[in-house]
Amino acid sequence: MRRAHTVEQVRAAEADLMAQLPDGTLMQRAANGLAVAISNFLGGTYGARVVLLIGSGDNGGDALYAGARLARRGAQVIAVLLSDHAHKEGLTALQTAGGRVGAPDDIPTADVVVDGIVGIGGRPGLRPEALAAVTLAADHHIPIVAVDIPSGVDVDSGETPETHVHAALTVTFGTHKICHLVDPAASACGPVHLVDIGLELPEAPVQSLQSHDVRALYPIPDTHSDKYSRGVLGLIAGSTQYPGAAVIATTGALAGPLGMLRYVGPDAVANAVLAVHPEVVVGEGRVQAWAVGSGLSSEALDRDLFDRVTQQQDVPVVVDAGGIAALNPAHTGYVVVTPHAGELSTLIDVPREEIEARRLHYARYVAEDRQFVVLLKGATTVVAAPDGSAYVNPIATPWLATAGSGDVLAGLLGSLLAGGVPEFEAAAVAAYLHAAAGQLAATDGPVTAMKVAAALPEVTRQLLA
Repeated sequence: MRRAHTVEQVRAAEADLMAQLPDGTLMQRAANGLAVAISNFLGGTYGARVVLLIGSGDNGGDALYAGARLARRGAQVIAVLLSDHAHKEGLTALQTAGGRVGAPDDIPTADVVVDGIVGIGGRPGLRPEALAAVTLAADHHIPIVAVDIPSGVDVDSGETPETHVHAALTVTFGTHKICHLVDPAASACGPVHLVDIGLELPEAPVQSLQSHDVRALYPIPDTHSDKYSRGVLGLIAGSTQYPGAAVIATTGALAGPLGMLRYVGPDAVANAVLAVHPEVVVGEGRVQAWAVGSGLSSEALDRDLFDRVTQQQDVPVVVDAGGIAALNPAHTGYVVVTPHAGELSTLIDVPREEIEARRLHYARYVAEDRQFVVLLKGATTVVAAPDGSAYVNPIATPWLATAGSGDVLAGLLGSLLAGGVPEFEAAAVAAYLHAAAGQLAATDGPVTAMKVAAALPEVTRQLLA
């Protein structure tokens, strides 16, 4: 599991650890890890030209001590002081090691610029002198390594309301921060390298599943399993206008762990489903979960059936696409909704651009307000639970932005629910597998939704092997 903690949690853990260690130990641990990461980023240290952008906080101290280590290994290290309150001991260490204080004019000839401007206690945005230095580096295509976070992003929300650094690499300490996982800030971090400095931390409010976590959650049949015990999914999807959505959602569901799928819908659409998947059973019956909404239009919606399925409390329901806007505003609980930003915008009457800028905030807001699990689709998918916990999946390929891709996800998620995975975890596992299948299918370029669905069994086989 990749865990991301809040600033408050990190500060408390640092205070606890510093009380047990000699003064400066924690900063030296961070500086050593930072120096190694910068050296690896450069592919070597001797003769490299490193410019440090130094603010007034401890991140500036980390950068200065790291710079001293690099200078002792033969790098030319120059500190550009953006504050009158730079870390004194760190600056002395740098100068003693052969580094020097310079000016912004040194930036264009650097091999790398190190962002030690502000740390996790900083506010969004950059002061004019810092912005000028960062802009100069960008104009000359000098890569920036951020210390802990890219300066200027909002650490606890992943939002970027003001100007900020765009890093080629971020080196963080102790734990990931929320901005490392949640867009739009995550896109400004580049790859994130975690340096262990010995922090003892509580449960993280934001997490990202790794392969072993998905493997542990995936329902695997045993010798006593049958098609009913593996899970039966009811699918209400597709219409005469969008019959393909039912076929695609069915393909995604059958690539999951369920034992049987029941399709409920128009005869013409049912025939299209059966033509591709003759194992599907048409008609209502007992199920362990429902997936509804893919390819449904308001004209094609059977209101009585939809309300009966979505408002029951004995089985979980995935509500996708056209079904999201059709949900009864008063209905809460036992539902997983899978909107993209536009669909969430319609649901809560907030501009799409605002939702894209505050993805974690709005996913959590709807989850708490409606007592749903919310899977907000996007380049970085956010899964939010009513208690504020969140999973983030950052591995999707842009090729997944194709018609029908969400239908695959809805079917797969329904399959996982039918297999007994709890709603919050099922949504996170589905997002992970869907993104991994997209990556596999896109190996040779553009993909279709059916190619993504077809890649799911191989992705799952690799995961469980």
